[in-house]
Amino acid sequence: AIAYLKQGDVVAIPTETVYGLAGNALNEEAVLHIYEAKQRPRFNPLILHVPSFDKFSLYARDIPDDCRKLADKFSPGPLTFLLLKQDTVPDLVTAGSDKVAIRIPAHPVTLSLLQQLDFPLAAPSANPFGYVSPVTAEHVYDGLQGRIPYILDGGTCSVGLESTIVGFDSEGIILYRHGAIPQESIEEVTGKPVRQI
Repeated sequence: AIAYLKQGDVVAIPTETVYGLAGNALNEEAVLHIYEAKQRPRFNPLILHVPSFDKFSLYARDIPDDCRKLADKFSPGPLTFLLLKQDTVPDLVTAGSDKVAIRIPAHPVTLSLLQQLDFPLAAPSANPFGYVSPVTAEHVYDGLQGRIPYILDGGTCSVGLESTIVGFDSEGIILYRHGAIPQESIEEVTGKPVRQI
């Protein structure tokens, strides 16, 4: 998997939520391969996967204290943070937005993979666009065989539900997508109400 990713290919990787279709997030060719393999519209941004919170500042700026509090509690895990992006992140990854979504997956195989790479992985779910997100390597193969060179088999995903996505502004915390971490848990950690968009 490492060899394919370093040469700009895409591979399917296991996370605790669902299998992801991963490529080097800093390589626009690799990011294009993700969109092509999924047949995903390019106005649909991708999530960056990194091995630890100290990597966030390489790809995001003005990281608020509430982000750190939530990361301390829920990361690695199924919580994604929407933050102002650094210029190092290609616009193709964020669909032109000035914000980037970042998370630390809780699957030991993928964490080990990320720790051995010197770039983050952009990884939406590893299924054709509009289909159910895969929770096994077999499910990925059924949907993407012939379109990607490699599937890193990490067994069945333990959560099987997309990550929760939160963002931050001057008024507090915004819930962009419901997922595996409930709104009440986020409010409990930060002591602040969460509003939905």
